[in-house]
Amino acid sequence: MKLYDSRGAPSPRRVRVFLAEKGISVERVTIDLRADEQLQDAFLAINPRGAVPALELDDGEVICESAAICRYFEALHPASSLFGTTPVDIARIESWTRRIESDGYAAAVYVLRNTVDAFRDRGAAGKWPAMPQIPELAARGVIMWDVFVETLEAQLADRPWIATDAYSFADITALVTIDFAARCKLALPEEARAVRRWHAAATARPSSTA
Repeated sequence: MKLYDSRGAPSPRRVRVFLAEKGISVERVTIDLRADEQLQDAFLAINPRGAVPALELDDGEVICESAAICRYFEALHPASSLFGTTPVDIARIESWTRRIESDGYAAAVYVLRNTVDAFRDRGAAGKWPAMPQIPELAARGVIMWDVFVETLEAQLADRPWIATDAYSFADITALVTIDFAARCKLALPEEARAVRRWHAAATARPSSTA
């Protein structure tokens, strides 16, 4: 199988961190997003949506979306689960993962796609008709980010990891989100001490540099 990857994008990084935590090696094909390689015919034949990551299986089937790819590998290698083993832990990890995606990650995307000149008429990742930038969406993203950080700060006030007592897919998602948001000029405030402590611990894991 082959994993179509890109070093600069957050979604492929989520897969790389997950694979590193699980100790799984996969052949990788690097897609150059700066050169719009994801929108050229060769890659569109792999993923017509024009987005990375994408996992091409040995039989030719392609799995897209970072969470789906991680779920696939989790099913193949269930030991040391990052998605939980008990019903309540599975639910907690899923709930927090979705919240991080919809509140934190979406906020960063709103800001990036609606303020940076390089994304003019490219309001969403992948192959789409022209989407003009909407300044109001960037403003919405800033509001969402502030509330997201406050919520995460409260959750981490008395616990080492976000969803359960163990490092999980929710923590991977939050690590990738916060690092991506920093590139979008959405910083962690100094008073977010619990989030900063958690971020330092997550960053210290060898998988964070995968």
